[in-house]
Amino acid sequence: MAKDKARRGVAKLGDDKGILLESGTNEFEIVEFNIGGVNYGINVAKVREVIQRIPVTAMPQAHPYIDGLFTLRGKAIPLVNLPRCLNVTNGDEAKNIIVTEINNYDIGFLVENVSRIHRISWKDMEPSPEVGDQSRVVGIIKMPDRIVLLLDFETIIAEINPEINAKLTTVADADSDVRAGRALAHVVVAEDSPMLRDLLVSTLHDSGYRFVRDFGNGQDAWEYLQGLAKKEGNIAEHLSIIVSDVEMPMMDGHRLLKLVRNSERLRDVPFVLFSSLINEEMRLKGEELGASAQISKPEIGQLIDLLDKFVFSKQRI
Repeated sequence: MAKDKARRGVAKLGDDKGILLESGTNEFEIVEFNIGGVNYGINVAKVREVIQRIPVTAMPQAHPYIDGLFTLRGKAIPLVNLPRCLNVTNGDEAKNIIVTEINNYDIGFLVENVSRIHRISWKDMEPSPEVGDQSRVVGIIKMPDRIVLLLDFETIIAEINPEINAKLTTVADADSDVRAGRALAHVVVAEDSPMLRDLLVSTLHDSGYRFVRDFGNGQDAWEYLQGLAKKEGNIAEHLSIIVSDVEMPMMDGHRLLKLVRNSERLRDVPFVLFSSLINEEMRLKGEELGASAQISKPEIGQLIDLLDKFVFSKQRI
């Protein structure tokens, strides 16, 4: 019964997403699922629907995590065997497929079962503790009787699809004048995925953006921005642009954007949302909150072009 309710809830997300578009509530919803006795979660905004396990067609030389392709409404979609990805041996017990749209990429994830949908606050999600290689877990949610782990689906997809890493690390060459201008900029980055944050910061450095301060959640970024706001002089002398993911522990990118736009000192700082969640509904929310621009991961080339646009316009003033 719980699984049926979860499926019905996910199936009608297109009708309910307006609830999630309320401005800056710092809340989100997760679909909870189980693998190997461990409870995991995925942001509802990434989920198209949940279906029963169906047959797949094997693909020659596919990534080890890929079981093959399944067809849904006439579209062929790759299926990731999530138990295998997480080194769980009893993957044959997986009964459900979570069909997602992440980074404009349709992909299914095989899981043991789906339990229910929870609405929680980002402040109730803690960053994953450093207890070894936790690159696939970006946060933990403490329920009254259990802990739910929020998986880093972007990292899993990047492992499977090298094109994503290429897009995150490939930028056009720039002449010396452009690189000199980039070197004067002060960029703040908020991104919870360690792998994607490292790639993003490294690529910004390689492109000439040498002064980049990065944070793993919106709360730490906001505290740093508040410190900059207290400095004397024009804020443009201390801060050029903010680049933020949307879903992050403690404080999400939309809440961070709302706080920035409500700050007298920070409100005019360019703020770019760089996220896997830039679909139609989420784009409307970003516009409502005052985002300067919104780019879907992993289009780092578009991001660099936008940074140049905002940074160089400020430098000419």
